[in-house]
Amino acid sequence: MKIICLQSSLGKKYVMAVTGFALFGFVIMHMLGNLQVFLGPNQINRYAQFLQSNVELVWAARLGLLLMVTLHIVSAVLVSIENKAARPEPYGHYQAAAGSYASRTMLMSGLIVATFIVYHLLHYTVQVQAINLTGQDFVTLHDDQGRHDVYRMMIVGFSNLWVSGFYVLGMALLALHLSHGASSMFQSLGWKNGKYGRWIDRLACAAALIIFLGYCSVPVAVLTGLVK
Repeated sequence: MKIICLQSSLGKKYVMAVTGFALFGFVIMHMLGNLQVFLGPNQINRYAQFLQSNVELVWAARLGLLLMVTLHIVSAVLVSIENKAARPEPYGHYQAAAGSYASRTMLMSGLIVATFIVYHLLHYTVQVQAINLTGQDFVTLHDDQGRHDVYRMMIVGFSNLWVSGFYVLGMALLALHLSHGASSMFQSLGWKNGKYGRWIDRLACAAALIIFLGYCSVPVAVLTGLVK
């Protein structure tokens, strides 16, 4: 077995692939958690209480995710720098047909998504009142059982059109990033070849679309009054 040095370009791509796989799994699990809002306030508030009551588990997951995100971003930036250094002279006539738009904007979309995640954490996890644009203090929201009313928090939060619009934009960029990233991680790990490579590409695009629709269904449902 070959030992890949993490200082090599191939090693960095392995780091991106492994951390990307872990983050992809989190994105799916988080989406499933959010979709519980359609099951009513008791279900999602009970789910939130379960997470909040297991402090050790939650913080272990948060620190693990922070490590994954950091390694993913750092390795992506370093690979991008190396690629540019290997081709210092710009092409005279650049042909964009060599790759998809998603593949050519991976670093940009990833950094913008990272910025969105920071806002999203401040909005719903840290619950900074100044940035929710509703004037409501989310910390004070509790249901009739004394639990933090996550159901009401999501409805109040997404009732602001600007917040929902920014959320949809963030999810669109995330889907764009995943449409290529979910496929390329198989290639980086050596699990993609010409025999079924096209199917992996199609499944990656389908998964990205499902994730986009799943996440965006919540603010859309709030704005249209389906969930209230």
